[in-house]
Amino acid sequence: MSYLIELRHFKYFLAVAEELHYRKAAEKLNISQPGLSRQIKQMEEILEVDLFVRSKRKVTLTAAGEYLKGEVEFILNHLEVTKKQLKYVSQGDFGEVRIGFLGSAMQELIPKLLINLKDKFPGIRTSLEEVSNNAQINALLKDRLDMGFVRLSRVPDGFNIKPVYEDTFSVVLPEQYPLSSQNFKDVSQLSKENFILFSQDYSPLYYDTIMSICEDAGFTPKVSHKSVHAHTIFKLVENNLGVAIVPTSLQYGFQMKVKFIELKNIPQKAVLSMVWKEDNRNPALRHCVNLLLDEASNAN
Repeated sequence: MSYLIELRHFKYFLAVAEELHYRKAAEKLNISQPGLSRQIKQMEEILEVDLFVRSKRKVTLTAAGEYLKGEVEFILNHLEVTKKQLKYVSQGDFGEVRIGFLGSAMQELIPKLLINLKDKFPGIRTSLEEVSNNAQINALLKDRLDMGFVRLSRVPDGFNIKPVYEDTFSVVLPEQYPLSSQNFKDVSQLSKENFILFSQDYSPLYYDTIMSICEDAGFTPKVSHKSVHAHTIFKLVENNLGVAIVPTSLQYGFQMKVKFIELKNIPQKAVLSMVWKEDNRNPALRHCVNLLLDEASNAN
């Protein structure tokens, strides 16, 4: 074959794979539809596989196409990251670390990390994105993030996961609720209430842990509302629409008419872990990981 695979082929393929429509993909790329079709056909000839199944009504990916889509997303993301890192390195910086996190990590862990980085490695830049556990794992797989802060018990092969912060849980009640720290005995006193929880999709481990806390107290909670934001949960509690159980550290930074009662005598803890891919070659990432591991070691 006289022609070889080129970067443009990957970009054209990804556009069609995302749109699953040649005309829309061509408009997105600002090229003609026949020209795009020729490029995809050429790519299939070079690779000697069919990437799409075409019919008059729709375009779908083959198994090979699905696999290539994930690889191309990683390749193109990594190229963009490499270009950005090159600029930072040329300016004498270490580079950038892209961090994903759950909201509770912003209460103490991430601010402390940013302060330590600024003090010890001022040449490291950071970018932050608040996203769910699963979204962080997907972003790490596709090289859109370097590290994440998650509440997960397991991660895919090729990942490292290390607990870095352990928190207690607290119940969240409306300000005028008759229970207080003095007369609160256990969660069973709330068995008749509606519960407001973080969504199971947002944090499966958290959701399962709250269920186990209630089941240990002898009841299954009635879940009336779910959210991915602590502010929303607290607002619902404030308006007497239910009660909640959250990591204790989430009580800070919110000025709302709710009160917190710490659950001190239960075995369950809210464990926050950092996660990163073993083969991540970002030199700035190692400094972040070491800082957190040292911090966690000193805390124990």
